[in-house]
Amino acid sequence: MDHAALLALFDRDLREGARPDGPDARVERTGGVVRQVASERGWSGVVWSALDEAGADAAIAGQIGHYTGLGLDFEWKLYGHDRPADLGRRLRAAGFTAGPEETLMIGEVGALALDADPPEGVRVVPVTDPAGVDLVADVHEKAFGTDSSGLRHQLLARLSSDPDTLVAVVAMAGDEPVSAARMELVPGTPFAGLWGGGTVQGWRGRGIYRTLVAHRAHAAADRGYRYLQVDASRQSRPILERLGFVPLTTTTPYLYTS
Repeated sequence: MDHAALLALFDRDLREGARPDGPDARVERTGGVVRQVASERGWSGVVWSALDEAGADAAIAGQIGHYTGLGLDFEWKLYGHDRPADLGRRLRAAGFTAGPEETLMIGEVGALALDADPPEGVRVVPVTDPAGVDLVADVHEKAFGTDSSGLRHQLLARLSSDPDTLVAVVAMAGDEPVSAARMELVPGTPFAGLWGGGTVQGWRGRGIYRTLVAHRAHAAADRGYRYLQVDASRQSRPILERLGFVPLTTTTPYLYTS
């Protein structure tokens, strides 16, 4: 893959050309910024910007004013190649707090190693109804230690309004949900995004994460998608590299709370 060309395609299709990620969200384009505005239970934030040194601080202030005027906290999703080069410093100076840096990784579906089977006693179950969503939310809370109400709302809304753009799965050990993940398909582009892969303590290190990546990759291939995109943590990056994913750049969430 030509990394520069692929990164440019990613920016064009998924950032500058972003689509709302749910029925209660809208995407707005203004002043060199593409942003999403959602309800309090959804995700709001800046997904793309084309700024220069002269106008960056004013653009940042404009986004703060816009979201706080709506009573919303928001995220500025900063990528390692975004400009100006000191945009992260400017965001911190404006009151944002940086979250953990992750690696944007891309896998070409046809070139990935997809022969991962679940460990003995574990089966992969598709999520198609509210009961399945509850299982995903349960795994999310146990694996990440965070509230899952927003995720539950997002998945239920997506399954109801646009089910063809979502593939969600849960790994079951008997009646116990032990891992879960989802894939968001972006129609009209070659990209599908892998999100939310998490395994509960006690079941990690057995290959379940790899199995769920492979399951979703097969689903993406069946639907004609060429690339899988992942914001990879330090823990998941080595697994993804062994499957054939390659790093393109970094991504860091900058959070603003009023």
